[in-house]
Amino acid sequence: MKTIVYSETGDPSVLHLVDRPVSEPGAGEVRVRIAVGGVNPTDWKSRRGARPGESLAFPDVVPNQDGSGLVDAVGSGVSNVAVGDRVWLALAAYQRAAGGTAQEYAVLPAERVFLLPSSASFDQGACLGVPAITAYRALTVAEDGPRRLHPGALDGRIVLVAGGAGAVGHAAIQLARWAGATVITTVSGPPKAALAAAAGAHHVLTYTAPDVAAEIRAIAPDGVDLIVEVAPAQNSELDLAVIRNRGSIAVYANNGGDQMTLDVRKHFSLNVRYQFVLLYTVGIEVVQQAAAAINEALVDGALPVGSDAGLPLHRFELAHTADAHALVESGVTGKVLIDVSRA
Repeated sequence: MKTIVYSETGDPSVLHLVDRPVSEPGAGEVRVRIAVGGVNPTDWKSRRGARPGESLAFPDVVPNQDGSGLVDAVGSGVSNVAVGDRVWLALAAYQRAAGGTAQEYAVLPAERVFLLPSSASFDQGACLGVPAITAYRALTVAEDGPRRLHPGALDGRIVLVAGGAGAVGHAAIQLARWAGATVITTVSGPPKAALAAAAGAHHVLTYTAPDVAAEIRAIAPDGVDLIVEVAPAQNSELDLAVIRNRGSIAVYANNGGDQMTLDVRKHFSLNVRYQFVLLYTVGIEVVQQAAAAINEALVDGALPVGSDAGLPLHRFELAHTADAHALVESGVTGKVLIDVSRA
């Protein structure tokens, strides 16, 4: 089979296409014929590492966490999927040398493999994983709940999504709206505003506007209930200005800086909760709960992708995975997909 690997950290040039045998799944494992793979910022950050030339935990690594395809074989003890099932994957490469989706066949733990509803495309499946589960987690960490999303779960709530044109922001808008929230999002300008509106945001604002806090307060006089935050260092003052008493700020990235300063007294007075979100260490039970609800949203038609739905798709062949990584690393708007096979 065709496989992309890298044996040291560095720029996209460390990614190489090789031929290797198809592996058999062991106990509790599933082999998936990958149809479409997804590339996320976490994939290029793992590939780049802290500095070029670092040694890896394994002799070589197959990159990319997300994807979709068909179950090709199952090991003993697997009951959640069967051969021939259409599936989507999450955390495929986490702590595994050869689990990543940048290959024609991937073997990974069954607990990271989820049935793909018949109404959903492989493109949709490859766009889930890291973005959708991260968004789901961010929307379910507030002190006042909900702990699980479903239609009506966020009725009466106002959610602010920072960076609504990004992949996580896009999924957060869609899931929050599916659950009944009023959704506000902030973006950099008109092109991204159009995408956030297409995703379903009720109110799309420009975060560089001098009166953006007042604009948000006009929509939410008592403050917003929950903020899904991509740039906490840049947005900490704005977040404090618009969060309600006992509101929550869910941080899933460090865009704009690794250090932030908080006014302790003002946060005290509002009983604000900060919740940091990282899928790798959140626990598989949380991932599986999120996947179950995400599938319900898929069945309800709540998670479309493509330009018309606010998430442009950029496609590459497997042999051009390095170009796909470079495009994600450049900060492209939308979702980068790799067409691996015709499953």
